[in-house]
Amino acid sequence: MNGQGKKYYKYNMSFYYQSTIIYFTVFVLYTIIRGEFVEDSFRLITKDPIIYLFAFIVLYSIVSLLYNIYKNRHLEISDAEISFVNRFKGKTFRVNDIKWIRISRQNKPYKKSPLRVIGIKFNSRKRPVVLRPSNYENSDALLNFFNELKARIETK
Repeated sequence: MNGQGKKYYKYNMSFYYQSTIIYFTVFVLYTIIRGEFVEDSFRLITKDPIIYLFAFIVLYSIVSLLYNIYKNRHLEISDAEISFVNRFKGKTFRVNDIKWIRISRQNKPYKKSPLRVIGIKFNSRKRPVVLRPSNYENSDALLNFFNELKARIETK
């Protein structure tokens, strides 16, 4: 929280980092295993289509990681408004404009579920805004905020 009373929740990039590392590791291992050791030297087999497939997957993963880093998605929450922001645009909704908030249930109370969903219906929109707390860093605090906001709205 900064001096203006806003809370920032950055988009969780761990999936992109982990997938890029795993794909690159598999690519390197496959390349090493598939290569030929001839007369004390290593020769890469470039005619193997699986190497090209792995290279394409690694390249695609790196590009998507860099794009999402560049996009810089985050959520800004203050007492008066909720903003979905990225580098290119932002969408701001007033808290007073919220009609209802629905939070999916957790199946087992002792287990964190990454599939929880928050639906927020605004008076100015036809369809509700769907938000997954697990997509943001510090998802527990985000979920607690929306639980408190839901209780505030229901008492109006």
